[in-house]
Amino acid sequence: MRRLPLLALVLVLGCPGGDDDDATTPAPEPTAAPTPEEPATVTELPTPPVARVEDHVLRAPHGHERVDPYYWMKDRESEEVLAYLNAENAYTQAVMAPTKDLQETLFSEITGRIKQDDSTVPYELDGWWYSRRYVEGGEYPLYVRTKGSADGEEQVLVDGNARAEGKDYFNAREPEISSDDAVAAWAEDHVGRRIYTIFFKDLATGELKDETIPEVTGNMAWAMDGKTLFYARQDPETLRSFRIYKHVLGTDPANDPVVYEEEDDTFSVYVWRTKSKKYLVMGSFQTVSTEMRILAADQPDGRWTVVEPRERDHEYTVTHAGEHLYMRTNHEAKNFRLMRTKEATPGREHWEEVIGHRDDVLLENVEVFADRLAVAERSNGLVRLRVRGYDGSDDHYVDFDEPAWLAGFGTNSTMDTKTLRFTYTSMTTPASVYDYDMTSRERVLRKEQPVLGDFDKGNYASDRVWATAKDGTKVPIALVYRKDLGPKSKRPTVLYGYGSYGYSLDATFSSARLSLLDRGFVWAVANIRGGEELGRAWYEDGKLLNKKNTFTDFIAAGEHLVSEGWADGSRLYAMGGSAGGLLVGAAVNMRPDLWDGVIAAVPFVDVVTTMLDDSIPLTTGEYDEWGNPNEQAYYEYMLSYSPYDQVSAQAYPAMLVTSGLHDSQVQYWEPTKWVAKLRAVNTGADPILLHTNMDAGHGGKSGRFARFHEVALEYAFLLDQAGLAAK
Repeated sequence: MRRLPLLALVLVLGCPGGDDDDATTPAPEPTAAPTPEEPATVTELPTPPVARVEDHVLRAPHGHERVDPYYWMKDRESEEVLAYLNAENAYTQAVMAPTKDLQETLFSEITGRIKQDDSTVPYELDGWWYSRRYVEGGEYPLYVRTKGSADGEEQVLVDGNARAEGKDYFNAREPEISSDDAVAAWAEDHVGRRIYTIFFKDLATGELKDETIPEVTGNMAWAMDGKTLFYARQDPETLRSFRIYKHVLGTDPANDPVVYEEEDDTFSVYVWRTKSKKYLVMGSFQTVSTEMRILAADQPDGRWTVVEPRERDHEYTVTHAGEHLYMRTNHEAKNFRLMRTKEATPGREHWEEVIGHRDDVLLENVEVFADRLAVAERSNGLVRLRVRGYDGSDDHYVDFDEPAWLAGFGTNSTMDTKTLRFTYTSMTTPASVYDYDMTSRERVLRKEQPVLGDFDKGNYASDRVWATAKDGTKVPIALVYRKDLGPKSKRPTVLYGYGSYGYSLDATFSSARLSLLDRGFVWAVANIRGGEELGRAWYEDGKLLNKKNTFTDFIAAGEHLVSEGWADGSRLYAMGGSAGGLLVGAAVNMRPDLWDGVIAAVPFVDVVTTMLDDSIPLTTGEYDEWGNPNEQAYYEYMLSYSPYDQVSAQAYPAMLVTSGLHDSQVQYWEPTKWVAKLRAVNTGADPILLHTNMDAGHGGKSGRFARFHEVALEYAFLLDQAGLAAK
């Protein structure tokens, strides 16, 4: 597990999503091409809460000492801490009170674009067609299937709205169906801390079984016998997925045997079944290394076989087709290559090359079929889909023609088919699902996500520009704006970034974002180092002792947008979440004058303290991303950019910081301490706000519509800062 911007968080931040980022009730008429007003002047603000100071000395293993005045906030059960968080929420509410009507308008606009009685495109598996369906007024999906065709009689597997009734938070994983089609298993989280309970449903009777498996990760896979379920459980303190268990239906889960325990606390372990159904795979993952074990799915009591023993800096995945195992590997291939071997000889000494390494192309993903394969390749920052026979015949690419886009594989659950399902979106094109005939090369649009109201993609334009970092590196930026405003029109601009874990931040669509674009904003996405948009080297040049490249790239992107006339220099806003919150936190410390405002969502800002505490979830597994601060060189480097440690007496711009009390990825106290410290030394007059969701975790509120209350708050903050709150 990593501090990644998972889908829920991405949507909360107003970034692109998939089927959930859509619309139903007609939206209010948007304001066409407004002329920005001068930013409003704040004459008086409510009095913010003042956090108690209690100096706590933190001693590093190599002798250095730091003093943390707000360390006492690390007690989720403390009445004082809860009272302080509630006081911060009240202060944010008071400061944002003048925008209350605007927030309600934004919420109505955003949710009004979403088609409420919507559904995903069904996919076929074993004679059943599976999809998610939404009902009018419902916050959660129904997981359903039909027999024989997509138009058959519907069977409801899980009714999310019924299951969520009476709960402040609810998240359900998609159900997994046993191989004999008798039982559905799925996992639910009722807190937001990603600690799930597995439930079972008898598909013949529709009744819940009287057995559950509590305190699990939600990751699971059925064996072929229809009764054996393998599942993962997390360490109760660190929440690291560290054990795989085996459960047999009808037995007491308390007696489930441990199949495998990952003893290296820098690795996490997960289980799944190959698309061919022939093998179960158990994968141990670390930032720079992986190890895969396979087991014949029809032999659940058999012995797991290691595909290739773990080795420092060797990452690989495994899947199966025909008589071969296929490995996407970075062995002697920084940007990965595709290898294969006979099932009986999985070791690397038997591997043969299928697709070779290229210095300028990153091999991102592989989809296997009975007689051909499809691969997703990233070149020049953009994803291309390639199809070819296993022997190299009929090798071709699927073409796209916009300046920037994201293409990827949809649900391709069947091996014996010539149809590839893929998804496509851009900053002006809603999420779309295509079926592509890999032989005739014809594509059929199965669905473009509806956006209700008077949305017309022709009203918006997208561009891709390149900034120059201080070391001369070219950094790509994707932009979207209203076409009638024209390019380089010096508009208020949001610059969004992430830049960690090799996570590629692509140019995708957001219907929520239209509420900013229609009021005159430009939205920009910076593909800074630390992501993997330009290949593996792009990632490695933005991690460990190169991490500051991430922050200086982001600053260079902001400076470029201003200097080239895209952004109004007095109304440039930085935005990022999770590790992207670290990004904007570092950027605002380094260049507070560049930004008129900052939104930091669930930000990872107390880097050194967290990485020194191996009891905190995710810490030990991330030494290869940030460095191990127990080593002095990494400690000093991390300390030099850690947003919390580098807060200083200077004028900070207006800031909105969000948090979740039950966050398992970035503990709530990091943003809470950061805000308290910022306020204590800030020499400026702009507000610094903290909004903590007291009932949720890393992704904010659950629910298809409820989560947009937080988006409305963020957008109202931006519009208010830009002087557009009246629009």
